[in-house]
Amino acid sequence: MLSSNNLNIAGRSVLPSPGAIRSDLPLSLDAVVKVMNARQEICDILDRKSDKFMMIVGPCSIHDPAAAIEYAKKLKSLSEKVGDRILLVMRVYFEKPRTTVGWKGLIYDPDLNKSYNIEKGIFVARKLMLKIVDLGLPVASEMLDPIIAQYIADAVSWAAIGARTTESQTHRQLGSGLSMPVGFKNATDGSFQIALDAISTARSEHSFIGVLEDGHVGVFRTRGNPYAHIVLRGGSGQPNYGAEYIAFLKVAMHKAGLEHSIVVDCSHANSGKDYRKQHVVLDDVLGQIADGERYIAGVMLESNLMPGSQKLLSGVKPAPDVSVTDGCIGWDETEELVCKTCETLRKLKTK
Repeated sequence: MLSSNNLNIAGRSVLPSPGAIRSDLPLSLDAVVKVMNARQEICDILDRKSDKFMMIVGPCSIHDPAAAIEYAKKLKSLSEKVGDRILLVMRVYFEKPRTTVGWKGLIYDPDLNKSYNIEKGIFVARKLMLKIVDLGLPVASEMLDPIIAQYIADAVSWAAIGARTTESQTHRQLGSGLSMPVGFKNATDGSFQIALDAISTARSEHSFIGVLEDGHVGVFRTRGNPYAHIVLRGGSGQPNYGAEYIAFLKVAMHKAGLEHSIVVDCSHANSGKDYRKQHVVLDDVLGQIADGERYIAGVMLESNLMPGSQKLLSGVKPAPDVSVTDGCIGWDETEELVCKTCETLRKLKTK
């Protein structure tokens, strides 16, 4: 039969509904309490009701679940040592935006061989998230595909909208309905205005089309997310975490009627895309806090068990403990930086 539809679709298959996956892998009551408590603690930090500092730490992307659990156990142990001053949140990123093409993350290609077994990927990702939450660690993740969010968002305590999607109306609407604080990254050119527009939009009410629990398409009507905030990641090869940028941003936020809640990404353009320079960004942020800056609520660090990154090669199984996307600092440096941050904050509190 002659058709004008789906001319470039090579194949289709049915995906289990969000409700079905969540029924197979439910959050326990204890896990729900942990997620809700972590979300509230993050909200309190953003509101400055808590004097803790948030550090969102973990791999650029998860490609080996067993290695991710090993990392999570180390991070949980560290969190118990620094919990009086720092809330540690683990980066658990399953979706990777690509400038052109490349591996799109564990959900889309869990076997890292271009087989794109997305059903398996969703199951593996959710199962891993539940294990990390059960360990007692809050989870942070980027919300890239609005449909995928329905499968995992109930386990997430902090969400990010990336630099490439902050300008997207779809993602602003999604952020307005998410149940956790959402950080919008500044544009890839380093400018703030797109992110500020996104925050204002996400804090407003919206109606949009999405996928319901049973897999049917439906209409979502949101209340708006009062905890949408900005994440500074630099841009166009230039950092934007310095005191002069923070001062300019606070003026712009004030004019836009937005609270001054700021998270600084120590990676990406802020480190010149060199993972070995993330400590430079962190040191500068801590210096600003020591000088009285109250509106930097937290930082992000890209960190893995081992430092550096590796390329995905056809027919070669990647090392489980080294990033397959952006370069990351290793665990030893991660522990050193977190402890140094905690020590600095403890000294400031006693002054």
